[in-house]
Amino acid sequence: MNSYEQWKTLAASLSFPSQAYINGQYVDAVNGDTFDCINPATEALLSQVASCDSADVEVAVAAAKKAFKSGVWSAMAPRERKNIMLKWAQLIEQHKDEFALLDTLDMGKSISEMVGIDIPDSIDCFRWTAEGIDKLYGEIAPTGGSNLALISHEPIGVIAAITPWNYPLMMASWKVAPALAAGNSVILKPSEKSPLSVLRLAELATQAGVPDGVFNVLPGYGHTAGKALALHNDVQVIAFTGSSRVAGLLMEYAGQSNLKRVWIEAGGKSPCLVFADCEDIAAAAKGAAASIFTNQGEVCIACSRLYVQSSIKDEFMAALIDAAKGYVAGDPLNPATNMGPMVDKAQLETVARFINSAQADGATLVYGGLPEYQEGQGFFAKPTIFTDAKNHMEFVQEEIFGPVLAVATFDTEEEAVALANDSKYGLGAALWTSNLSRAHRVSRQLESGMVWVNTWGDGDTTVPFGGVKASGNGRDKSLHAMEKYTEIKNVWIRL
Repeated sequence: MNSYEQWKTLAASLSFPSQAYINGQYVDAVNGDTFDCINPATEALLSQVASCDSADVEVAVAAAKKAFKSGVWSAMAPRERKNIMLKWAQLIEQHKDEFALLDTLDMGKSISEMVGIDIPDSIDCFRWTAEGIDKLYGEIAPTGGSNLALISHEPIGVIAAITPWNYPLMMASWKVAPALAAGNSVILKPSEKSPLSVLRLAELATQAGVPDGVFNVLPGYGHTAGKALALHNDVQVIAFTGSSRVAGLLMEYAGQSNLKRVWIEAGGKSPCLVFADCEDIAAAAKGAAASIFTNQGEVCIACSRLYVQSSIKDEFMAALIDAAKGYVAGDPLNPATNMGPMVDKAQLETVARFINSAQADGATLVYGGLPEYQEGQGFFAKPTIFTDAKNHMEFVQEEIFGPVLAVATFDTEEEAVALANDSKYGLGAALWTSNLSRAHRVSRQLESGMVWVNTWGDGDTTVPFGGVKASGNGRDKSLHAMEKYTEIKNVWIRL
């Protein structure tokens, strides 16, 4: 990895994309509007980016639909699509330092995490998905001898992907790669808080050979560009990652328009259960700390609710606070930094509000506390831990999206499961135990789309990612992601 000085030098020489990408070229918003992209670590202006609205959506959807209907991508031989996407992945790898810097400067993610997690995951997603394109077969139904029933998967049409600000390139890759692999045209609307990396991604798509109109990027706000995409009758699918509130609005818009499918990865309030039979308390404490303080807690699968068996509480809390001391907010360009700033001032204020709420509700602050914001010096929060948390408290029930941990205790396995499931969310969960039977038993009972045992957050492109309850539906990653972006067709032939 580059040194701190090298990253600062590279950052100073970086140029930032500022226009939307429609039909194979960069263009201004139709109305000429822009919004500011701010470096959350310094509050310096990075770029003024085109702010797209319904007029731009009309242009992009028309281009995407035309490309789809022409068959230039949708009817392309699967092997050819695969080769183009593999070349695209190669181009991302060639520009990996640039992509790492774009997301670090744009949303505050540590450069070490970009280099170690986001960039490799994004590249792998494109490569793995591309390799699957020409390995997915249709089916022949078991009919009688006088009939032949063929079952095939076909691309749907224009897909709109609306992605979040916390993992800008990686989350976009999880949606764009399978949607394009299936033969669709895609319009990507990134969050207005971190659009820079995917605007650069679009240019590389054209260089790789993706035909004009097949992949478009519309930066803009959710209530303008996002709403217009969700209401458009020529958009057949919305794939969304973000809040449960916005997910509900998108489903309403789908009902008001053409009943388009809406695939959702929404909020999370993941539990972490630590049992007394945990083999290595220090490792569990480090895992619990990582699960809430990684990426400043701006993680949908963050284990922000920690339940510890009463008999080991004192020992575990000492180890947890020791692990928390390893997270110190600092310049995300420094490879030694493992916790950068919050994405913007509004998110920092949200963290502060929930800390005040926790104290007002009677939780006990044992580490960290309110942010000490100074104007012009970045939006830095502190890793914060509360004990005596009760499930009825607001900060225990609501997603904070910041480095604030609620700790409570339990006595029995049944109580632990009940506490964990007492949430409207069901995205991820973690449990620490050396008892194999308990690991299986509890994993089955947890109302969650993903469960990690004696770890947190592990996974790769081969496994599906997504949740249940208010955390959404459908899955990103794995071959199951392709199911969201294809139609199943049955052709029955009488012989």
